[in-house]
Amino acid sequence: MQATIYSATTIGINAKEVVVEVDISLGIINFFIVGLPDAAIKESRQRVLTALKNCGIRLPNKKITVNLAPADLKKEGTLFDVPIALAILQALEVITIPEEFRRDTIVLGELSLDGSIRSVKGVLPIAHDACYKLGKKRIIVPKENAHEASLASESIVIGISHLTELMQFVQGQITIEPTQTTWAPASEANAIDFSQIKGQLQAKRALQIAAAGYHNVLFIGSPGSGKTMLAQRLATIMPPLTITEAIQTTKIYSVAGKLDQQLIARRPFRSPHHTTSEAGLIGGGTFPQPGEVSLAHHGVLFLDELTEFRRPVIESLRQPLETQTVTIARAQQTVTFPASFLLVAALNPCPCGYWGQKKRACTCTTVEIQRYLSKLSGPLLDRIDLQVYVPAVDYEVIKDRTANASSRELYNAVDGAAKIQKTRFSEHRFNGTMAADEIEKFCQLSSAAEQAIKLAFDKLAMSMRGYHKVLKIARTIADLAQSELIELIHMHEAISYRSLDQTLQDATKK
Repeated sequence: MQATIYSATTIGINAKEVVVEVDISLGIINFFIVGLPDAAIKESRQRVLTALKNCGIRLPNKKITVNLAPADLKKEGTLFDVPIALAILQALEVITIPEEFRRDTIVLGELSLDGSIRSVKGVLPIAHDACYKLGKKRIIVPKENAHEASLASESIVIGISHLTELMQFVQGQITIEPTQTTWAPASEANAIDFSQIKGQLQAKRALQIAAAGYHNVLFIGSPGSGKTMLAQRLATIMPPLTITEAIQTTKIYSVAGKLDQQLIARRPFRSPHHTTSEAGLIGGGTFPQPGEVSLAHHGVLFLDELTEFRRPVIESLRQPLETQTVTIARAQQTVTFPASFLLVAALNPCPCGYWGQKKRACTCTTVEIQRYLSKLSGPLLDRIDLQVYVPAVDYEVIKDRTANASSRELYNAVDGAAKIQKTRFSEHRFNGTMAADEIEKFCQLSSAAEQAIKLAFDKLAMSMRGYHKVLKIARTIADLAQSELIELIHMHEAISYRSLDQTLQDATKK
Protein backbone atom coordinates (compact mmCIF):
# COMPACT_ATOMS: atom_id res chain seq x y z
CA MET A 1 0.00 0.00 0.00
CA GLN A 2 1.43 3.30 -1.10
CA ALA A 3 0.39 6.97 -0.88
CA THR A 4 1.76 10.40 -1.77
CA ILE A 5 1.13 13.81 -0.22
CA TYR A 6 2.74 17.07 -1.29
CA SER A 7 4.48 19.35 1.18
CA ALA A 8 7.30 21.93 1.02
CA THR A 9 10.29 23.33 2.85
CA THR A 10 12.33 26.52 2.65
CA ILE A 11 15.80 27.05 1.18
CA GLY A 12 16.78 30.54 2.25
CA ILE A 13 13.50 32.41 1.81
CA ASN A 14 12.32 30.37 -1.19
CA ALA A 15 10.05 27.35 -1.16
CA LYS A 16 11.06 23.92 -2.42
CA GLU A 17 8.48 21.20 -3.01
CA VAL A 18 8.86 18.02 -0.97
CA VAL A 19 6.95 14.87 -1.91
CA VAL A 20 6.01 12.74 1.11
CA GLU A 21 5.83 9.12 -0.03
CA VAL A 22 4.62 6.35 2.31
CA ASP A 23 4.84 2.60 1.75
CA ILE A 24 3.24 0.10 4.13
CA SER A 25 4.24 -3.51 3.55
CA LEU A 26 4.87 -6.87 5.19
CA GLY A 27 8.17 -7.23 6.98
CA ILE A 28 9.86 -6.56 10.29
CA ILE A 29 7.66 -4.13 12.20
CA ASN A 30 9.34 -0.74 12.06
CA PHE A 31 8.91 2.90 11.05
CA PHE A 32 11.60 4.40 8.79
CA ILE A 33 11.96 8.01 7.63
CA VAL A 34 14.48 8.55 4.82
CA GLY A 35 15.40 11.51 2.62
CA LEU A 36 18.05 13.39 4.65
CA PRO A 37 15.81 14.26 7.64
CA ASP A 38 17.18 16.09 10.67
CA ALA A 39 16.64 15.00 14.28
CA ALA A 40 13.30 16.81 14.58
CA ILE A 41 11.95 14.99 11.52
CA LYS A 42 13.22 11.62 12.75
CA GLU A 43 11.27 12.21 15.96
CA SER A 44 8.11 12.54 13.85
CA ARG A 45 7.78 8.77 14.18
CA GLN A 46 6.78 9.02 17.85
CA ARG A 47 4.56 12.07 17.36
CA VAL A 48 2.71 10.63 14.37
CA LEU A 49 2.15 7.15 15.84
CA THR A 50 0.93 8.53 19.18
CA ALA A 51 -1.33 11.13 17.53
CA LEU A 52 -2.92 8.50 15.28
CA LYS A 53 -3.47 6.18 18.25
CA ASN A 54 -5.10 8.96 20.29
CA CYS A 55 -7.36 9.76 17.33
CA GLY A 56 -8.66 6.17 17.45
CA ILE A 57 -6.71 4.83 14.48
CA ARG A 58 -5.06 1.43 14.93
CA LEU A 59 -1.96 0.85 12.85
CA PRO A 60 -1.25 -2.64 11.49
CA ASN A 61 1.86 -4.53 12.56
CA LYS A 62 3.72 -3.84 9.33
CA LYS A 63 6.77 -2.00 8.08
CA ILE A 64 6.16 1.70 7.38
CA THR A 65 8.63 3.54 5.17
CA VAL A 66 8.42 7.30 4.66
CA ASN A 67 10.49 8.96 1.93
CA LEU A 68 10.90 12.72 1.70
CA ALA A 69 11.79 13.45 -1.91
CA PRO A 70 14.01 14.78 -3.34
CA ALA A 71 16.25 12.59 -1.21
CA ASP A 72 19.38 14.72 -1.74
CA LEU A 73 17.78 17.84 -0.20
CA LYS A 74 18.55 18.33 3.49
CA LYS A 75 15.33 18.86 5.46
CA GLU A 76 14.68 20.27 8.92
CA GLY A 77 11.86 21.17 11.27
CA THR A 78 8.56 19.67 12.32
CA LEU A 79 6.37 20.81 9.45
CA PHE A 80 6.23 17.29 7.88
CA ASP A 81 4.32 15.67 10.76
CA VAL A 82 0.87 16.32 9.30
CA PRO A 83 1.65 15.32 5.67
CA ILE A 84 3.29 12.10 6.96
CA ALA A 85 0.21 11.26 9.05
CA LEU A 86 -2.10 12.07 6.13
CA ALA A 87 -0.10 9.89 3.74
CA ILE A 88 -0.21 6.98 6.23
CA LEU A 89 -3.99 7.33 6.54
CA GLN A 90 -4.34 7.31 2.77
CA ALA A 91 -2.03 4.31 2.39
CA LEU A 92 -4.11 2.41 4.98
CA GLU A 93 -7.27 3.45 3.08
CA VAL A 94 -8.67 4.94 6.28
CA ILE A 95 -9.43 8.01 4.17
CA THR A 96 -9.83 8.54 0.45
CA ILE A 97 -8.45 11.78 -0.96
CA PRO A 98 -9.61 12.80 -4.45
CA GLU A 99 -6.68 12.73 -6.88
CA GLU A 100 -7.17 16.30 -8.10
CA PHE A 101 -7.39 17.60 -4.52
CA ARG A 102 -4.23 15.76 -3.50
CA ARG A 103 -2.27 16.89 -6.55
CA ASP A 104 -3.14 20.59 -6.06
CA THR A 105 -2.57 20.78 -2.30
CA ILE A 106 0.42 21.43 -0.06
CA VAL A 107 0.15 20.25 3.55
CA LEU A 108 2.20 21.59 6.49
CA GLY A 109 2.05 21.24 10.26
CA GLU A 110 3.40 19.78 13.49
CA LEU A 111 1.41 17.20 15.44
CA SER A 112 0.79 17.14 19.17
CA LEU A 113 0.37 13.77 20.86
CA ASP A 114 -3.41 14.28 21.11
CA GLY A 115 -3.73 14.97 17.37
CA SER A 116 -3.97 18.76 17.54
CA ILE A 117 -1.92 20.66 15.00
CA ARG A 118 0.69 23.16 16.12
CA SER A 119 2.15 26.15 14.30
CA VAL A 120 5.47 25.94 12.43
CA LYS A 121 7.90 28.55 11.12
CA GLY A 122 8.56 29.39 7.48
CA VAL A 123 4.92 29.19 6.39
CA LEU A 124 4.74 32.56 4.63
CA PRO A 125 7.46 31.96 1.99
CA ILE A 126 5.95 28.55 1.23
CA ALA A 127 2.47 30.04 0.96
CA HIS A 128 3.78 32.83 -1.27
CA ASP A 129 5.52 30.41 -3.64
CA ALA A 130 2.78 27.77 -3.55
CA CYS A 131 0.91 29.36 -6.43
CA TYR A 132 3.65 31.25 -8.28
CA LYS A 133 6.43 28.63 -8.30
CA LEU A 134 4.95 25.31 -7.19
CA GLY A 135 1.71 25.56 -9.13
CA LYS A 136 -0.56 24.58 -6.23
CA LYS A 137 -4.09 25.86 -5.80
CA ARG A 138 -4.42 25.14 -2.09
CA ILE A 139 -2.27 25.09 1.06
CA ILE A 140 -3.32 23.46 4.32
CA VAL A 141 -1.57 24.92 7.37
CA PRO A 142 -2.02 24.97 11.17
CA LYS A 143 -4.83 27.32 12.14
CA GLU A 144 -2.34 29.52 14.03
CA ASN A 145 -0.43 30.00 10.76
CA ALA A 146 -3.46 30.57 8.53
CA HIS A 147 -3.42 34.36 8.87
CA GLU A 148 0.32 34.47 8.16
CA ALA A 149 -0.05 32.25 5.09
CA SER A 150 -2.87 34.33 3.65
CA LEU A 151 -0.84 37.55 3.86
CA ALA A 152 1.04 36.80 0.67
CA SER A 153 -0.62 33.83 -1.00
CA GLU A 154 -2.73 33.61 -4.14
CA SER A 155 -3.56 30.01 -3.23
CA ILE A 156 -6.52 28.99 -1.09
CA VAL A 157 -5.37 28.94 2.54
CA ILE A 158 -7.08 26.44 4.84
CA GLY A 159 -6.37 26.58 8.57
CA ILE A 160 -6.71 23.28 10.47
CA SER A 161 -6.60 22.80 14.24
CA HIS A 162 -6.85 18.98 14.62
CA LEU A 163 -6.01 15.83 12.66
CA THR A 164 -9.59 14.54 12.78
CA GLU A 165 -10.79 17.86 11.36
CA LEU A 166 -8.28 17.49 8.53
CA MET A 167 -9.48 13.94 7.79
CA GLN A 168 -13.05 15.14 7.48
CA PHE A 169 -12.09 18.11 5.32
CA VAL A 170 -10.03 16.21 2.73
CA GLN A 171 -12.88 13.73 2.29
CA GLY A 172 -15.41 16.51 1.77
CA GLN A 173 -17.37 15.74 4.94
CA ILE A 174 -17.02 19.29 6.29
CA THR A 175 -16.43 22.71 4.74
CA ILE A 176 -13.83 25.15 6.03
CA GLU A 177 -13.86 28.73 4.84
CA PRO A 178 -10.51 29.88 3.39
CA THR A 179 -8.58 32.45 5.42
CA GLN A 180 -8.26 35.81 3.69
CA THR A 181 -6.25 38.88 4.66
CA THR A 182 -6.09 42.26 2.95
CA TRP A 183 -2.84 44.23 2.74
CA ALA A 184 -2.98 47.50 4.67
CA PRO A 185 -0.09 50.01 4.65
CA ALA A 186 1.22 51.16 8.02
CA SER A 187 -0.55 54.11 9.60
CA GLU A 188 1.39 57.37 9.84
CA ALA A 189 1.22 57.50 13.64
CA ASN A 190 4.66 57.07 15.17
CA ALA A 191 5.84 57.48 18.75
CA ILE A 192 9.25 58.83 17.70
CA ASP A 193 9.82 61.93 15.58
CA PHE A 194 12.71 64.14 14.50
CA SER A 195 11.03 67.09 16.20
CA GLN A 196 12.07 65.51 19.52
CA ILE A 197 15.77 66.09 18.74
CA LYS A 198 17.29 69.46 19.62
CA GLY A 199 19.83 70.92 17.20
CA GLN A 200 22.04 68.55 15.17
CA LEU A 201 20.99 70.14 11.90
CA GLN A 202 23.86 68.64 9.90
CA ALA A 203 23.15 65.13 11.20
CA LYS A 204 19.46 65.50 10.36
CA ARG A 205 20.35 66.71 6.88
CA ALA A 206 22.65 63.71 6.41
CA LEU A 207 19.85 61.34 7.39
CA GLN A 208 17.48 63.08 5.00
CA ILE A 209 19.99 62.47 2.19
CA ALA A 210 20.44 58.88 3.37
CA ALA A 211 16.69 58.24 3.31
CA ALA A 212 16.27 59.85 -0.11
CA GLY A 213 19.06 57.95 -1.85
CA TYR A 214 19.60 54.87 0.36
CA HIS A 215 23.09 55.90 1.48
CA ASN A 216 24.94 54.40 4.47
CA VAL A 217 25.85 56.72 7.36
CA LEU A 218 28.60 56.84 9.98
CA PHE A 219 28.14 59.11 13.01
CA ILE A 220 31.15 60.04 15.11
CA GLY A 221 30.70 62.08 18.27
CA SER A 222 30.99 62.21 22.03
CA PRO A 223 28.70 60.21 24.37
CA GLY A 224 25.23 61.69 24.76
CA SER A 225 25.32 63.80 21.61
CA GLY A 226 22.21 62.08 20.18
CA LYS A 227 23.63 59.53 17.73
CA THR A 228 21.27 56.75 18.81
CA MET A 229 18.19 58.99 18.83
CA LEU A 230 19.00 60.15 15.32
CA ALA A 231 19.42 56.59 14.02
CA GLN A 232 16.16 55.42 15.61
CA ARG A 233 14.23 58.08 13.71
CA LEU A 234 15.67 57.43 10.27
CA ALA A 235 12.95 54.95 9.33
CA THR A 236 10.30 57.64 9.95
CA ILE A 237 11.46 59.63 6.92
CA MET A 238 12.16 56.73 4.56
CA PRO A 239 9.64 56.01 1.77
CA PRO A 240 6.97 53.53 2.95
CA LEU A 241 7.37 49.86 2.12
CA THR A 242 5.79 48.69 -1.11
CA ILE A 243 3.73 45.49 -0.98
CA THR A 244 6.59 43.61 -2.71
CA GLU A 245 9.15 44.86 -0.18
CA ALA A 246 6.81 44.05 2.71
CA ILE A 247 6.40 40.46 1.50
CA GLN A 248 10.16 39.99 1.03
CA THR A 249 10.90 41.27 4.54
CA THR A 250 8.09 39.26 6.10
CA LYS A 251 9.37 36.07 4.44
CA ILE A 252 12.70 36.52 6.20
CA TYR A 253 11.02 36.94 9.59
CA SER A 254 8.84 33.89 8.92
CA VAL A 255 11.87 31.72 8.13
CA ALA A 256 13.61 33.00 11.27
CA GLY A 257 10.53 32.22 13.40
CA LYS A 258 10.17 35.88 14.43
CA LEU A 259 6.86 36.71 12.76
CA ASP A 260 3.89 37.70 14.92
CA GLN A 261 1.26 36.78 12.29
CA GLN A 262 1.28 40.26 10.75
CA LEU A 263 2.73 41.42 7.46
CA ILE A 264 5.62 43.75 8.27
CA ALA A 265 4.32 47.10 7.07
CA ARG A 266 7.02 49.36 8.54
CA ARG A 267 10.68 49.37 7.65
CA PRO A 268 12.48 47.26 10.28
CA PHE A 269 15.01 48.75 12.67
CA ARG A 270 17.62 46.32 14.00
CA SER A 271 20.20 47.26 16.61
CA PRO A 272 22.35 44.24 17.60
CA HIS A 273 24.60 44.48 20.67
CA HIS A 274 28.32 44.88 20.09
CA THR A 275 28.93 41.38 21.51
CA THR A 276 27.02 39.86 18.58
CA SER A 277 28.91 37.08 16.80
CA GLU A 278 29.60 36.94 13.08
CA ALA A 279 26.90 34.28 12.68
CA GLY A 280 24.44 36.44 14.60
CA LEU A 281 25.12 39.43 12.37
CA ILE A 282 25.51 37.77 8.97
CA GLY A 283 23.58 34.53 9.55
CA GLY A 284 24.64 30.91 9.83
CA GLY A 285 24.06 27.62 11.58
CA THR A 286 24.04 24.00 10.42
CA PHE A 287 20.79 24.83 8.67
CA PRO A 288 21.53 28.46 7.71
CA GLN A 289 19.28 31.03 9.35
CA PRO A 290 19.11 34.75 8.54
CA GLY A 291 21.20 37.13 10.64
CA GLU A 292 20.67 40.75 11.64
CA VAL A 293 21.67 42.08 8.20
CA SER A 294 18.83 40.08 6.62
CA LEU A 295 16.33 40.90 9.38
CA ALA A 296 17.06 44.56 8.54
CA HIS A 297 16.20 43.96 4.85
CA HIS A 298 14.53 47.09 3.40
CA GLY A 299 15.10 48.80 6.73
CA VAL A 300 17.80 50.16 9.02
CA LEU A 301 20.69 48.29 10.64
CA PHE A 302 22.13 50.37 13.50
CA LEU A 303 25.53 49.41 14.88
CA ASP A 304 26.20 51.49 17.98
CA GLU A 305 29.73 51.61 19.39
CA LEU A 306 31.07 50.28 16.10
CA THR A 307 34.65 49.95 17.32
CA GLU A 308 33.51 47.70 20.18
CA PHE A 309 32.46 45.00 17.70
CA ARG A 310 35.14 42.41 16.99
CA ARG A 311 37.01 43.27 13.83
CA PRO A 312 36.06 40.06 11.93
CA VAL A 313 32.40 40.86 12.66
CA ILE A 314 32.75 44.39 11.27
CA GLU A 315 34.66 43.21 8.20
CA SER A 316 31.96 40.63 7.44
CA LEU A 317 29.73 43.56 6.45
CA ARG A 318 31.73 44.16 3.29
CA GLN A 319 29.86 41.69 1.08
CA PRO A 320 26.29 42.65 2.05
CA LEU A 321 27.11 46.37 1.79
CA GLU A 322 28.33 45.80 -1.77
CA THR A 323 25.93 43.16 -3.10
CA GLN A 324 22.83 43.53 -0.85
CA THR A 325 22.89 39.75 -0.31
CA VAL A 326 24.51 37.27 2.06
CA THR A 327 25.65 33.85 0.87
CA ILE A 328 26.18 31.19 3.54
CA ALA A 329 27.92 28.00 2.39
CA ARG A 330 27.60 24.73 4.30
CA ALA A 331 28.55 21.15 3.44
CA GLN A 332 24.98 20.19 2.55
CA GLN A 333 23.81 23.40 0.88
CA THR A 334 24.53 27.02 0.02
CA VAL A 335 21.88 29.55 0.94
CA THR A 336 21.55 33.18 -0.14
CA PHE A 337 19.54 35.63 1.96
CA PRO A 338 18.66 39.17 0.82
CA ALA A 339 20.33 41.93 2.83
CA SER A 340 19.44 45.29 1.29
CA PHE A 341 19.64 47.45 4.40
CA LEU A 342 20.60 51.01 5.19
CA LEU A 343 23.55 50.98 7.59
CA VAL A 344 23.84 53.57 10.33
CA ALA A 345 26.97 53.15 12.45
CA ALA A 346 28.03 55.24 15.43
CA LEU A 347 31.23 55.51 17.42
CA ASN A 348 33.08 57.81 19.78
CA PRO A 349 36.16 59.61 18.42
CA CYS A 350 38.42 58.02 21.04
CA PRO A 351 38.22 55.56 24.00
CA CYS A 352 37.21 58.27 26.49
CA GLY A 353 34.87 59.80 23.91
CA TYR A 354 35.89 63.44 24.24
CA TRP A 355 38.52 64.08 21.58
CA GLY A 356 37.74 67.39 19.86
CA GLN A 357 35.39 68.57 22.64
CA LYS A 358 35.72 72.17 23.77
CA LYS A 359 34.22 71.71 27.22
CA ARG A 360 35.97 68.51 28.28
CA ALA A 361 39.55 67.49 27.65
CA CYS A 362 40.46 64.15 26.07
CA THR A 363 42.55 61.89 28.31
CA CYS A 364 43.58 59.37 25.65
CA THR A 365 47.08 58.94 24.30
CA THR A 366 47.85 58.80 20.59
CA VAL A 367 48.57 55.07 20.85
CA GLU A 368 45.22 54.43 22.54
CA ILE A 369 43.37 56.36 19.85
CA GLN A 370 45.23 54.52 17.08
CA ARG A 371 44.42 51.16 18.64
CA TYR A 372 40.78 52.20 19.14
CA LEU A 373 40.29 53.30 15.52
CA SER A 374 42.34 50.49 13.97
CA LYS A 375 39.24 48.29 13.76
CA LEU A 376 37.88 50.61 11.05
CA SER A 377 39.57 49.43 7.89
CA GLY A 378 39.85 51.60 4.80
CA PRO A 379 37.75 49.27 2.64
CA LEU A 380 34.90 49.35 5.18
CA LEU A 381 34.96 53.16 5.51
CA ASP A 382 34.99 53.35 1.72
CA ARG A 383 31.61 51.59 1.67
CA ILE A 384 29.99 54.14 4.00
CA ASP A 385 28.68 57.06 1.99
CA LEU A 386 27.99 59.76 4.59
CA GLN A 387 30.48 60.38 7.39
CA VAL A 388 29.14 62.91 9.87
CA TYR A 389 30.53 64.49 13.03
CA VAL A 390 27.87 64.85 15.75
CA PRO A 391 28.95 67.50 18.30
CA ALA A 392 27.71 67.80 21.87
CA VAL A 393 24.60 69.95 22.20
CA ASP A 394 25.02 73.37 23.86
CA TYR A 395 22.76 74.44 26.72
CA GLU A 396 21.31 77.30 24.65
CA VAL A 397 20.15 74.81 22.04
CA ILE A 398 18.53 72.59 24.67
CA LYS A 399 16.53 75.50 26.11
CA ASP A 400 15.60 76.93 22.71
CA ARG A 401 11.80 76.79 22.33
CA THR A 402 11.88 77.10 18.55
CA ALA A 403 10.06 74.20 16.91
CA ASN A 404 12.33 71.59 15.34
CA ALA A 405 11.71 70.13 11.91
CA SER A 406 9.38 67.13 12.17
CA SER A 407 9.71 63.80 10.41
CA ARG A 408 6.82 64.77 8.14
CA GLU A 409 8.60 67.96 7.04
CA LEU A 410 11.84 66.11 6.34
CA TYR A 411 9.96 63.35 4.52
CA ASN A 412 8.27 65.74 2.06
CA ALA A 413 11.59 66.42 0.30
CA VAL A 414 12.52 62.72 0.52
CA ASP A 415 9.26 61.79 -1.19
CA GLY A 416 9.93 64.21 -4.03
CA ALA A 417 13.42 62.80 -4.56
CA ALA A 418 12.09 59.22 -4.44
CA LYS A 419 9.59 60.02 -7.21
CA ILE A 420 12.38 61.44 -9.39
CA GLN A 421 14.45 58.27 -8.89
CA LYS A 422 11.46 56.04 -9.70
CA THR A 423 11.06 57.89 -12.99
CA ARG A 424 14.81 57.78 -13.65
CA PHE A 425 15.18 54.03 -13.13
CA SER A 426 11.64 53.05 -14.26
CA GLU A 427 11.34 51.04 -11.03
CA HIS A 428 11.41 51.43 -7.25
CA ARG A 429 15.15 52.05 -6.87
CA PHE A 430 17.48 54.56 -5.22
CA ASN A 431 20.64 56.43 -6.25
CA GLY A 432 22.68 54.48 -3.72
CA THR A 433 22.25 51.33 -5.82
CA MET A 434 23.48 52.83 -9.12
CA ALA A 435 26.01 50.80 -11.10
CA ALA A 436 29.09 52.41 -12.67
CA ASP A 437 27.49 52.85 -16.11
CA GLU A 438 24.40 54.41 -14.53
CA ILE A 439 26.58 56.89 -12.63
CA GLU A 440 28.13 58.00 -15.92
CA LYS A 441 24.68 58.37 -17.45
CA PHE A 442 22.74 60.09 -14.67
CA CYS A 443 25.35 62.11 -12.75
CA GLN A 444 25.78 65.04 -15.11
CA LEU A 445 27.96 67.77 -13.57
CA SER A 446 28.26 71.49 -14.17
CA SER A 447 31.78 72.68 -15.04
CA ALA A 448 32.27 74.12 -11.54
CA ALA A 449 31.13 70.87 -9.91
CA GLU A 450 33.52 68.96 -12.19
CA GLN A 451 36.45 71.06 -10.97
CA ALA A 452 35.42 70.57 -7.34
CA ILE A 453 35.32 66.77 -7.51
CA LYS A 454 38.64 66.77 -9.39
CA LEU A 455 40.35 68.70 -6.59
CA ALA A 456 38.73 66.57 -3.86
CA PHE A 457 39.75 63.34 -5.60
CA ASP A 458 43.42 64.25 -5.25
CA LYS A 459 43.31 65.99 -1.88
CA LEU A 460 41.32 63.26 -0.10
CA ALA A 461 43.11 60.43 -1.96
CA MET A 462 39.79 58.91 -2.99
CA SER A 463 39.50 55.41 -4.35
CA MET A 464 37.30 54.74 -7.37
CA ARG A 465 34.59 53.51 -5.02
CA GLY A 466 34.87 56.68 -2.94
CA TYR A 467 34.64 58.79 -6.09
CA HIS A 468 31.47 57.01 -7.13
CA LYS A 469 30.05 57.42 -3.63
CA VAL A 470 30.50 61.21 -3.83
CA LEU A 471 28.77 61.33 -7.21
CA LYS A 472 25.83 59.26 -5.90
CA ILE A 473 25.46 61.53 -2.87
CA ALA A 474 25.63 64.64 -5.07
CA ARG A 475 22.96 63.16 -7.34
CA THR A 476 20.66 62.63 -4.33
CA ILE A 477 21.30 66.16 -3.02
CA ALA A 478 20.42 67.52 -6.45
CA ASP A 479 17.25 65.41 -6.48
CA LEU A 480 16.25 66.83 -3.09
CA ALA A 481 16.67 70.29 -4.63
CA GLN A 482 14.69 69.18 -7.72
CA SER A 483 17.72 69.96 -9.92
CA GLU A 484 18.47 67.95 -13.04
CA LEU A 485 22.12 69.06 -13.15
CA ILE A 486 24.55 68.54 -10.26
CA GLU A 487 25.71 72.06 -9.38
CA LEU A 488 28.71 73.26 -7.37
CA ILE A 489 26.66 73.70 -4.18
CA HIS A 490 25.48 70.08 -4.39
CA MET A 491 29.02 68.82 -4.97
CA HIS A 492 30.47 70.82 -2.08
CA GLU A 493 27.92 69.35 0.31
CA ALA A 494 28.55 65.82 -1.00
CA ILE A 495 32.32 66.17 -0.55
CA SER A 496 31.86 67.46 3.00
CA TYR A 497 30.32 64.13 3.97
CA ARG A 498 33.46 62.26 2.83
CA SER A 499 35.98 64.34 4.78
CA LEU A 500 35.84 62.29 8.00
CA ASP A 501 38.72 60.12 6.79
CA GLN A 502 40.95 63.18 7.25
CA THR A 503 39.40 63.86 10.66
CA LEU A 504 40.21 60.34 11.80
CA GLN A 505 43.79 60.77 10.61
CA ASP A 506 44.07 64.00 12.63
CA ALA A 507 42.81 62.17 15.72
CA THR A 508 45.59 59.63 15.48
CA LYS A 509 48.18 62.46 15.23
CA LYS A 510 47.00 64.07 18.47
